[in-house]
Amino acid sequence: MSLMRITSPHAHSGQSTTKVMATVAAATIPGVLALVVYFGPGVLFNIALCIATAWLTEAAVMRLRNRPVGFYLKDNSALLTAVLLGIALPPYCPWWVPVIGSLSAILLAKQLYGGMGYNPFNPAMVGYVVLLISFPVEMTRWVGASELIQGTPDLGETFALIFGNMNVDGFTRATPLEIVRHNESTILAQLYEMEPTFSKGSVAGLGWEMANFGFLLGGLFLLFRRLITWHAPVAMLVTLSALSIVFYDGGSSLSEGSPMLHLFSGATMLGAFFIITDPVSGCTSNKGRLIFGAGVGILVFVIRAWGAYPDAVAFAVLLMNFAAPFIDNYTLPRTYGHKAARKATDLEEQ
Repeated sequence: MSLMRITSPHAHSGQSTTKVMATVAAATIPGVLALVVYFGPGVLFNIALCIATAWLTEAAVMRLRNRPVGFYLKDNSALLTAVLLGIALPPYCPWWVPVIGSLSAILLAKQLYGGMGYNPFNPAMVGYVVLLISFPVEMTRWVGASELIQGTPDLGETFALIFGNMNVDGFTRATPLEIVRHNESTILAQLYEMEPTFSKGSVAGLGWEMANFGFLLGGLFLLFRRLITWHAPVAMLVTLSALSIVFYDGGSSLSEGSPMLHLFSGATMLGAFFIITDPVSGCTSNKGRLIFGAGVGILVFVIRAWGAYPDAVAFAVLLMNFAAPFIDNYTLPRTYGHKAARKATDLEEQ
């Protein structure tokens, strides 16, 4: 009697790198739409410029390495990096800012280390930090919400601001985190009454609340699809909330800010669900992800409250990227048949 030559049953989710990257990029749509509504279409120009530069850079490097260009472009890793970087940039910065940032992200932070899967640092955050350190003026020109500047720039004005000689200073305003961070003499309750950014009952800044809420919705969608785990985002948000509660004394603080300000202003939700969940530059075990997320939350609060940069997500993520291998070494899960978890160094010695 002949036997059927079949393998053991296996379950396959049908997921691929291409689908996962595209789905994560699509999950940013609610937050991007909120940014467009409140700050104008400049963010769309940033994303488009970043994507075009990322694809061209990736294609050029693959050609130099004698690798199939189409195969590597179709994995959508460059696309996702470009989308995240474009979202993080001020909406009306000069066209060369997203070009240089995207070039730095793909070339220096990704391909220099061997391509996708080998980069120790988050490429989008590397590109952002390169720009922030090199061009601080251009990187701080955030426009005010539509209610504050009586309407956002239209497409013609947007094109002129990005590619032409139109002065962007007429549209710019300090971000909510900058306002609170650089406050030296006014208690927060009075500051909220004086600053138009916090008008109409806003606690985290007009426009910024809705943008962060949009990224929160996108993050919950990723959790629902099981493309990310809850460990790093929850650890980051809980730690950031706990520290802001501890150092918030009911409104008389001069620089620390309220818990709601830290959670729903700046790049908090974007960082929690789309940046620190990067499977390559983050930690691999669930315990490691908890430590990684908590570390990011601590660093974000410390830099925001006492550092020189009001929004600290990029610096916090890159600093924890340094620590990720060390955390992984001590948080390996227990393997079947062993009584306790082992360190990665123990495995190398065997």
